[in-house]
Amino acid sequence: MQDEENAFEAAAREAVDLGNRLADADEASDLWDVADGLLAGAIHYWLYTRQPCADMACEDCEEVRTAGQRLALLRKFIDESARDSEYFHSPNDYGVGRA
Repeated sequence: MQDEENAFEAAAREAVDLGNRLADADEASDLWDVADGLLAGAIHYWLYTRQPCADMACEDCEEVRTAGQRLALLRKFIDESARDSEYFHSPNDYGVGRA
């Protein structure tokens, strides 16, 4: 479990570092474009790693057997990751109370 957590944290850190390097390399680059490209690449890689094996009875592949199942699992992970982010809420969000 510890190795998985370390790999997860290292991959997340590297993705952020890559985004920062890409943005710093071209000051005219649109940060949203950089972020969208990183996300697209991450999604492609995530889907690649979740391809089911050829064994229709494989218990490890049960939740990723169909494209719809993989998409549902991906959406769940995205939602959890977004809500866990320190950037999920912004002081500039519409509807935020001001005291």
